[in-house]
Amino acid sequence: MQLLLLCWIFLLFPGAGAEEIIGGHTARPHSRPYMAFIQFLIEKDRKRCGGVLVRKDFVLTAAHCKGSSMNVILGAHDINKKERDQQKILVSRAIPHPDYYSSNFTNDIMLLKLKKKASITKSVKPLILPGLKSRVRPGQVCSTAGWGRVAPGSKFSEQLQEVQLKVQAEKECELLFSTYYNRSTQICMGEPRQRKNGFQGDSGGPLVCLNEIQGIFSYTRKNGMPPGVFTKVLSFLPWIKRTMKQTMLGD
Repeated sequence: MQLLLLCWIFLLFPGAGAEEIIGGHTARPHSRPYMAFIQFLIEKDRKRCGGVLVRKDFVLTAAHCKGSSMNVILGAHDINKKERDQQKILVSRAIPHPDYYSSNFTNDIMLLKLKKKASITKSVKPLILPGLKSRVRPGQVCSTAGWGRVAPGSKFSEQLQEVQLKVQAEKECELLFSTYYNRSTQICMGEPRQRKNGFQGDSGGPLVCLNEIQGIFSYTRKNGMPPGVFTKVLSFLPWIKRTMKQTMLGD
């Protein structure tokens, strides 16, 4: 099974290549003001993930993006430049779902409590969580974005990349990922015949459908070929809201 823990496995491949999300293109600067660039350490190695600002003081991402010395950059387009709109904020607390299992990516979702509230600007704005009746259906077109690799061995993107993905029938991921895929908590994205997908470094980035967060990028195949699997945000809505409320009360 060629599964990939997107954020940090295989990050040491040398080589160069096009710097974009697989099959995507460079996003218009600051057109996705909810995007978060997450930096952290795993055994002294610097890692990266994507995330989405859901409130002034909370970022939603993948549970496998947890590490030490975590910080978030908001309002970024080119993460290698000190842009005027960027806000770098330390993470005071990383809260992965209590039932997250790294062995099979179950419940791969996490909230990051920011040490201070983000300043809302034209380049930094939260994205709304899905409504209780919100659903995604096969054939629906959504999008994701990130600063990840374009292929195994390529460099990480410096500028934010985006790509449109089509919702797939559950059987596509059930056949490909066998016991890993869970239709009640995951979403199958990306046509198998098209080379469009997220990849290493894009983990934790949002799946955006009709201006709502429907998914969080979790995993795909080692070679980056679609489909990819997103954690279904709607399934975790009660946990997200409860955790944000309880964390605020505890501060």
